[in-house]
Amino acid sequence: MTDAAPTFEQHRPHLKGLAYRMLGSVAEAEDIVQDAYLRWHQADTAAVDNPRAFLSTVVSRLCLDRWKDAGRRREQYVGPWLPEPVVADNAAGACEQEREVSYALMLALERLSPLERAAFLLHDVFGLSFDEVSTALDRSAAACRQLATRARQHVQAGRPRFQVAPSDNQRVAEAFFNASRQGDLATLRNLLVHDATLHSDGGGVRSAALRLITGADKLCRLYAALARKANGSGPLWARPMRVNGLPGWLTVERDGLLQTTAVEIVDGRIVNVYVTRNPHKLRHLVEWVPTDLRP
Repeated sequence: MTDAAPTFEQHRPHLKGLAYRMLGSVAEAEDIVQDAYLRWHQADTAAVDNPRAFLSTVVSRLCLDRWKDAGRRREQYVGPWLPEPVVADNAAGACEQEREVSYALMLALERLSPLERAAFLLHDVFGLSFDEVSTALDRSAAACRQLATRARQHVQAGRPRFQVAPSDNQRVAEAFFNASRQGDLATLRNLLVHDATLHSDGGGVRSAALRLITGADKLCRLYAALARKANGSGPLWARPMRVNGLPGWLTVERDGLLQTTAVEIVDGRIVNVYVTRNPHKLRHLVEWVPTDLRP
């Protein structure tokens, strides 16, 4: 291993986090980081005073180039779009980084221009100075400050403003999981706020709602219908997980394919349900599944 390699590995988690937040894709983030690794080894690393800022610049520019294709794919996407889920075992302690991959924040980032997104992430999330952001984006520091300010106004609501005991959230989440699978309307109505919203991402590959479904009554009717269709059968396998920092599950459904479900809970009731069914977005999660059930 060369001297340059350990330095890069020290910053790999930061770089992967930056790329994921820029593109919303685990697979693309890994590709970007690998490209950055190759460029790092081609650079005169001995002359780099701040490897973190240098590598952040490389990754940011690679993501901005990749965003052109990603933006076109978003425009053609079938149904609601969700980022590829990032999961963690419930047994592991929650970490601060999970707040910054919440569905609310990731969806808020989608409403930004690529440059706004990059300026906000580099400065507000990863702590680079505006002079460093200026170098990364090839804009003046003043222009980068304006980009970040505009972005901040859009995404402020996407960050949790209060903490709820994880055990309390887990109890609500488990009650929802059981009630939704059983079509228990009374329990579901008690768990959902009146304007709860379902975000269901099938990408046109698997059945899913083609638009957001808002309203507790609509969600109750949907889950009751799904329970009747399943004839009381649950998934083939289910594991409680944290999904993008939220309580949720990774499941193998009756068709043998993976699914993630996550719930956003405020004051003890569910305000958003996030379901990812698009198999192209779940391939990186197969390692969590028992070998005999892997698709």
